[in-house]
Amino acid sequence: MLKRLLITLAFLLPGSLHAADLRVVATTNSMGALATAVGGERISLTVLAPPDRDAHFLQARPSMMRDLRRADLVIAVGAGLEAGWLPVAVKRAANRDIQPGQPGHFQAAEHVELLDVGESGAGHTHASGNPHFNLDPRRMSTLLPALAERLADIDPAGAPTYEANAAAAVARIETRMPQWQATVAGAPGAVFHHADTRYLMDWLELPTLGYLEPVPGVPPTARHISELAESLEGRDGVIIHAPYYPESGPKKLGDALGWPIEQRYTEPSEPTLEGWVDLIDGWVDALAPRD
Repeated sequence: MLKRLLITLAFLLPGSLHAADLRVVATTNSMGALATAVGGERISLTVLAPPDRDAHFLQARPSMMRDLRRADLVIAVGAGLEAGWLPVAVKRAANRDIQPGQPGHFQAAEHVELLDVGESGAGHTHASGNPHFNLDPRRMSTLLPALAERLADIDPAGAPTYEANAAAAVARIETRMPQWQATVAGAPGAVFHHADTRYLMDWLELPTLGYLEPVPGVPPTARHISELAESLEGRDGVIIHAPYYPESGPKKLGDALGWPIEQRYTEPSEPTLEGWVDLIDGWVDALAPRD
């Protein structure tokens, strides 16, 4: 009887279940990296979008609803990135704690300054702003303390841990930023498939030489590639695209200009700070000047 009482009391004591207390669902591995960096052992994490898929174009699946139904917190990129599937999944999960406007619903885009706000037109555009800020160390650093504050709202006992973890992650990123910038100093710039590198190039102060898409979300056309090649003739640069995009457009442009072609995912392979740092390392290496 005494043993049973002691076990019950242990489960009731504050902090006694600190390991994986909070069930967190992130839409992407970048958002998951923020969660694990700040939450540490106090959270368990599920990521909805595979890193080798374009998060614009997923579909709400029963497995998503299952994970969201049990979640204490959902961390989304926002700015319309998951508009085609997350609202449906959250609604069907019927979990009051993670509905929009609740503490358990964290939209990262609401905590950073967005670029390209108000842009609209043909193709795949985001009038609320460009949602691809996960490649920008400045904005990711801003999100870490914001997420720590939200986790503390849900789990007050963990507030000191979340704050300390966020500060440590910010310090690590800020240490790497000058190294990344030095690596790409003098680089000629790049052509990309989509504007998912907008923040990266803004931070690195490198020129975007063009996009393979004639307008966002519209596949490259032969005419557009030819016009792009003509406008860039005689210049140096590199073509970088995600592996899930067709290779025909980059190859045609690369052949015309004699430029190297690099493939890089825009999400880390693992939802950890280490994985995200490796992701930025890869992009910096691809953009760096060539001998």
